[in-house]
Amino acid sequence: MNLSRRHRLTSHVETGSMNDIMFFLMLFFLIVSTMVNPNVIKLLLPNAKSSKQVMKQPITVSVDAAGAYFVNKKPVQPAELETELTALIGKNNLDTPTVVLRVDASQNVQKLVDILEVGNRLKIKMVMATQAQQAAGK
Repeated sequence: MNLSRRHRLTSHVETGSMNDIMFFLMLFFLIVSTMVNPNVIKLLLPNAKSSKQVMKQPITVSVDAAGAYFVNKKPVQPAELETELTALIGKNNLDTPTVVLRVDASQNVQKLVDILEVGNRLKIKMVMATQAQQAAGK
């Protein structure tokens, strides 16, 4: 009696390449979903007869090489800087005022720190203006 086992052929599917395909599909849908406009509801907004004008120009505080202070090109004494900034903010009805600091490179850091302290007391956003550095070969 011949009792040999029957060898069945089984089909086998390679799943390694399927993982790659699924990964690329996932990337495709992630990229496409970021291109979809999130504002799908179209609204016709009402018009207002009067609108509040907001000053787009920031306030400029400058200190030149001689140590003179200027607020929007107007000479100001260092002791009057805080009152001048308060007056400008109140006059222009600024909710979030921005001040651009322009301090000469020859001045010491203490003048810059003094101006920053005034801005901190008045809760003003301060930005320092700098000049781009020239390349050594030019």
